[in-house]
Amino acid sequence: MDDTNQRRPVPPTTVRRLSTYYRVLGAVLADGQSNVSSETLASMTGFTAAQVRRDLAYFGSFGKRGVGYAVSLLRQRLAAILGIDRGWRIGLVGVGNLGRALMAYPGFNNQGFDAVAAFDSDPAVIGSVVNGQRVRPIGNLAAAVRDEQIEMVIVTVPAEAAQQVVDQAIAAGVRAILNFAPTQLRVPSHVQLSSVDLAVEVEYLTYSLAE
Repeated sequence: MDDTNQRRPVPPTTVRRLSTYYRVLGAVLADGQSNVSSETLASMTGFTAAQVRRDLAYFGSFGKRGVGYAVSLLRQRLAAILGIDRGWRIGLVGVGNLGRALMAYPGFNNQGFDAVAAFDSDPAVIGSVVNGQRVRPIGNLAAAVRDEQIEMVIVTVPAEAAQQVVDQAIAAGVRAILNFAPTQLRVPSHVQLSSVDLAVEVEYLTYSLAE
């Protein structure tokens, strides 16, 4: 039985591993396997079998001793837990090189993320078409959030403009923001913020090499 309404607080690292399990299960399903063990999931992900079992145990009991996990059912349950069993409408602010690459990223559509609007402040960019979307002025963000029912915003603007953009998005009713601007942002407690700083990730690699 799934006790998702009464479960313990789930560490963010566990949630990120669920995404890995979900993708690996897709490969297992494509191979025609109906059941998979925690040991097999461990070998495919690089985690330990005990870690796999602990992560899944946060959300209920999925496997059977001696049989393992039903691949299709577990993948469906993970999709529901991760919220990707439904579509999500996304707006992107900042249509530079990174923004254009993200608009064209096929993984979004494959996972049910629909980029329905793009915004920029550059007159040379406004009105251009990127991956089927005509770029709108940033001043149209609030109206677009309402009219297009945008639930999440991806921010790829310069650092000095990021906080203002985020404030606009929050004022418009957006409650989830993925930030690629290399700066610390402030958001209220009801807004979910995830930041990706590519320089920090590269610095982690250089630290590892230096060690």
